[in-house]
Amino acid sequence: MNHASLILRHREKLAAWTMVAPALLVTMLFALYPVMDSLWLSLHNIYIGLPQLGSPFVGPDNYLTLVRDPVGQQALAVTFAFVVLSTLLELACGLIIALVIHERFRGRGLVRAAILIPWAIPTVVASQLWRYIFNDQYGFANLLVFGEHVTDYVPWLAYPGVAFGIVVLADVWKTSSFAALLILAGLQVIPDDLYDAARVDGATAWQRFWHITLPLLKPALLLALLFRTMDAFRVFDLVFVMTQGGPGDATQVLQFYGYQTLFTEGRIGYGSAVSVAVFLMILALSLTYLRAIGSSLLERRQP
Repeated sequence: MNHASLILRHREKLAAWTMVAPALLVTMLFALYPVMDSLWLSLHNIYIGLPQLGSPFVGPDNYLTLVRDPVGQQALAVTFAFVVLSTLLELACGLIIALVIHERFRGRGLVRAAILIPWAIPTVVASQLWRYIFNDQYGFANLLVFGEHVTDYVPWLAYPGVAFGIVVLADVWKTSSFAALLILAGLQVIPDDLYDAARVDGATAWQRFWHITLPLLKPALLLALLFRTMDAFRVFDLVFVMTQGGPGDATQVLQFYGYQTLFTEGRIGYGSAVSVAVFLMILALSLTYLRAIGSSLLERRQP
């Protein structure tokens, strides 16, 4: 490589870094700095309204307290249950929706637009909608089950298991269309020639789905699983609007527990430890999913 080529390559790298630098700066300012600041706060014992106590360095004590905290353990269990149930149901519903809207039929564009409406609704609005539906006095659920002339209505959100199921249902209703959108993108890159060859060989619809569609959809499914798992771990607004973590601690997820610790109890250090713990769990799961996506893409490229 001659001197002129080296100079040209150096200029290209400099131009590339110049174009990427603003995005990196914004990312560091609005994403990396809050994470590092939360990590620093989580290593101190800080209380709002008690400046005389100072902010002594306690190291990992807040994280050890979180591990031993029974309320934190309950919130972690509820969070994992919510993540598993909601993501599995959203992937299943999203796959069914994607398979339907992938077919050619009259009005397909209108159906695709209509399916995305729940995802486009702000989460706070959707949460309020579901809270009204299951209101014990004037909710549509009681009207649908008991009719308008029955006064002995069921307080749906007062039962722990029912309240948790309603929160999961609300999340599935809102975000299944987003999973369907990602899966639909994966369906559209599968060559039609594979299905034609399978039909010629006498493969049934189920065999074509099981042996062609699902294996080739693996990267799209993993990508949808990645995004939905991250969002499910960060769920806050659904719980905040619908149940406030109740009844009892039946719907109290880690994010809401961290919010209560920070802004209700004023325990800045411990609340920051809860938030950092959620971030670390999301990061670990994301790296695992990304590695699985990369492996599936390599398998797909192999002859």
